[in-house]
Amino acid sequence: MGVSARALATIAALTSVVVLAAGCSNDDEVKPKWTGADSSAGGPSASASAELPKAAFAAPADGANNVSTATELALQGAPGSNAAVTLTDGSGAQVAGALRADGTAWIPGSQLKYGTQYTATVTSAGDTAGKKITFTTMAKPGKTVNVSTAITDNKVYGVGMPIVVRFGSSVPQDMRAAVEQRLIVTSNPPQVGTWYWFNGGEVHYRPKEYWQSGTKINVRLAVGGLQLTKNGWGTRDVTSTFSIGDKIVMTTDDKTHQMTVEQNGQVIKTMPVSLGKAKTPSSSGNMVVMDKNQSELFVGTDPSDPYRETVYWTQRMTSGGEYIHSAPWSVGDQGKRNVSHGCTNVSETNAKYLYNLTKIGDVVIVKNTTRKLAWGNGWTDWDKSWTDYVKGSALPPPADTAAPSTSDSAPASASAPASAPAA
Repeated sequence: MGVSARALATIAALTSVVVLAAGCSNDDEVKPKWTGADSSAGGPSASASAELPKAAFAAPADGANNVSTATELALQGAPGSNAAVTLTDGSGAQVAGALRADGTAWIPGSQLKYGTQYTATVTSAGDTAGKKITFTTMAKPGKTVNVSTAITDNKVYGVGMPIVVRFGSSVPQDMRAAVEQRLIVTSNPPQVGTWYWFNGGEVHYRPKEYWQSGTKINVRLAVGGLQLTKNGWGTRDVTSTFSIGDKIVMTTDDKTHQMTVEQNGQVIKTMPVSLGKAKTPSSSGNMVVMDKNQSELFVGTDPSDPYRETVYWTQRMTSGGEYIHSAPWSVGDQGKRNVSHGCTNVSETNAKYLYNLTKIGDVVIVKNTTRKLAWGNGWTDWDKSWTDYVKGSALPPPADTAAPSTSDSAPASASAPASAPAA
């Protein structure tokens, strides 16, 4: 994404947010009219046309070779919506695409073909004849880097769901801004958001506030043919579409040993819990449900405190192995004292109730334990304030408007790898 336009408007690309289309009208507005020299209606005069901005290509250069298949057509000046771009391949087939919101570049709607000559034309109100360039894309690179996302296509997620993107090789810090510009998120309705680099191999996207229920989100990781490392290029573009369901928030307070469950802002259930004992305290912080299973085998790794137990109705909250799950053995302790290895123990009835209610990405908040949630121990995106979160982006922070952008700063610590569950 050559120039970031973190504005989400109807279709906005975040942090890599680009509004792909714009245009509105009002029938009540007075329409401007052109008047000819004889006072009759007509087209603009020659002098008027000469004053209109003229669009031209800034890059790639005419006749350029070895152009990335992830290229954007940069425009000189700022012709904005005044410019119209067409792109065709050697066979004359037209390539779909759209201008960035600020009109500084035109983005092909999909990865271009390797080793192919393209012809691009840009016209504008000030130059209807237009400017034309031809360029040839690079041959398929010898080394490619896979890019993946934790998002499953057409799935419904919780309001806290981050967009998690992983790279097969670490992206160097000085290349992250260019990569981030090609990570395009569009949402309806529009919501401000940004990316955060946990390390060179993993970057997340979250909105400023929780996603609004009912939001439709499209993700395009436009990295096919984009240089991601010193000698590696993206294998292909990755796309995904998902939506956001009801707002579910589970809040556990260690002072009361109770969990309060809210749906769309209303308390629908309160239940007793038992958290981690003194030796293995639960983490306090803002988490989301990362994974769910009807049953899992939990095996302890501490020789002094071994356990091996098949556990039911599990919901993972951290990479380190903290879960919400059924614990019939601790029902007598739930609501009174902490006896777990760090997990949130609930009764079998309550565990099944929660399992059937929740989605991956639903919010889990734990308060007043002796251990603070470690940053990167799971999808901890909501455990930083927005002011701090935007510092994890490689691009300037977004404006706090209905149009998301990118953020600026060095990456923070890496996400912790998954480890054994704590019963």
